[in-house]
Amino acid sequence: MTFIRPAGNRVKLAAQVPDFEPKQHVSAQLLPVCDRFAQFAMIAAEEALSQAGLSSRLPLGDRAAVILGTAIGSGSTLDQAHYDFYVLERRADVFTVPRVMPNAASSLLSIQYGCRGPAFTVSSACASATQAIGLGMWFVRHRLADRALVGGSEASITPCSFRAWEALRVLTPDYCRPFSKGRNGTVLGEGAGIFVLEAADDARARGAVPLAEIAGYGTSSDAKDMIRADVDGATAAMTLALDDAREPPDSIDYINAHGTGTILNDSAECEALRHVFGSSAADIPVSSTKPIHGHALGAAGALELAITVSAVREGLAPPTINWLERDPSCDLDIVPNCARPVSIRVAMSNSFAFGGVNAALVIRKID
Repeated sequence: MTFIRPAGNRVKLAAQVPDFEPKQHVSAQLLPVCDRFAQFAMIAAEEALSQAGLSSRLPLGDRAAVILGTAIGSGSTLDQAHYDFYVLERRADVFTVPRVMPNAASSLLSIQYGCRGPAFTVSSACASATQAIGLGMWFVRHRLADRALVGGSEASITPCSFRAWEALRVLTPDYCRPFSKGRNGTVLGEGAGIFVLEAADDARARGAVPLAEIAGYGTSSDAKDMIRADVDGATAAMTLALDDAREPPDSIDYINAHGTGTILNDSAECEALRHVFGSSAADIPVSSTKPIHGHALGAAGALELAITVSAVREGLAPPTINWLERDPSCDLDIVPNCARPVSIRVAMSNSFAFGGVNAALVIRKID
């Protein structure tokens, strides 16, 4: 990157992937058409396929789908292209267009692994990955595909985009403190999370050991405001996910919340949780892991699903770090600061996005 970093940003805190060297992970053939967000997706997909025992079974064929989420995607390529054109007056790089396409990551995975079924990108702000995962689950459940590579990827921490988020006044200058009194914003992050979804019988037939079951998915639109969170929309998404999983509210043992650390978002999510879970809401461990990995926007739901699956498998509710003291509007069991052993059979993961897009997943332990 050759652009000059603008001076004067008030916020200087972000959760970036450190010391990342693309050449160590992506082939020389593909690297010219890979933005950073696509590079992250390719690395995560390789890890997912290896863990699923599918790396030696390529190509994956006509019945394999790729559904990924991203909110912004190729931020670094766009920043560089604009700087080259407007400031340096250089010719555009020949591969700018394939690098900036929002579907670049999903298409590259389709090419890399021979997935000739549906391949597309979901872009719905911070709900992108969760919607992509939910759609992938429905594709497999209804036999529109035998298996699906799903998840999300994001790499949008650039000088220009960072200034734009700062202008919205949603970034913290010090600590992200979801649900805590004294919270003052979120921390932007980046990264990717990719999963292999397939029917349980198919996985077992080839000797695979599934990590967990995605039992339900729900999504809704507030249809009200581009930025302000809405209690009814979040309530609807969680209720639909529970209905899809055929699980009653009192079956949920842990919730990985959207929990951005902004004042209004956290309060609205807690109110929605009380609407869905009633008097039992205060007894369910709820945590936000964004203070640890940052808010990765379109990839956030994928990172948080990986954490939720680990919580189910290990029986450990992750902590909401940086928590100071209880906020009356967030009067739930927030798992403050320290992880807690919890027997988790069924869990929920939430993503609520700008534009009023809401999505929730229900995850069930495999005995």
